[in-house]
Amino acid sequence: MAVTLLAAPPLETPMAVAGVGKRVCVRTSDTLVATVSSVARSPGAVPPVDLTTARIAAHGFPGRTGHPFPSCFVCGPDRADGLHLAPGPVPGRPHTVACPWTPRSDDPDMLWCVLDCPGGWVDGRPSPLVLSRLSVVIPGRVEPGAPHVVVATRLGAHGRTVSVGSSVHTPSGQLIATAAAVWTAVPDGLRYSD
Repeated sequence: MAVTLLAAPPLETPMAVAGVGKRVCVRTSDTLVATVSSVARSPGAVPPVDLTTARIAAHGFPGRTGHPFPSCFVCGPDRADGLHLAPGPVPGRPHTVACPWTPRSDDPDMLWCVLDCPGGWVDGRPSPLVLSRLSVVIPGRVEPGAPHVVVATRLGAHGRTVSVGSSVHTPSGQLIATAAAVWTAVPDGLRYSD
């Protein structure tokens, strides 16, 4: 399944979902927010790191200070009810981040979240990145209460876009889920209006 974001999804706002050909369109009253479609090719798994390496990498998470989205549900330091992932650089693997994650439940929707945010930290550029497209395949199931390893790596970059792969593994290296994503840099930084 692949989701392509075309506009910022509004929070706590009802959206219409309708099938159009082989795609599903998600809209607010006047804006096409996203399309959903099947993927032609499954994303490849990112090679795992061991749990100790993931824990060490998490100590270097750059989002603890100066996070562009501090209330992010997945990696935001200011989100009390969030997942608090801390993807940090993996020594010896350029443009690769990792962190541990202990799922609270086996809800597969959480895997989409966990596969998303680490990709925003692989590039190291000063401009914040926002997700444009995410394709996910979930061949396994998480074990609630057990540690897992999340790893993401940059696959390529072109102009303002960055291609990323991310995966969730058990500590023994068994693949639980994998994703391919496209992130886009916001060239002039973020602007908030009152």
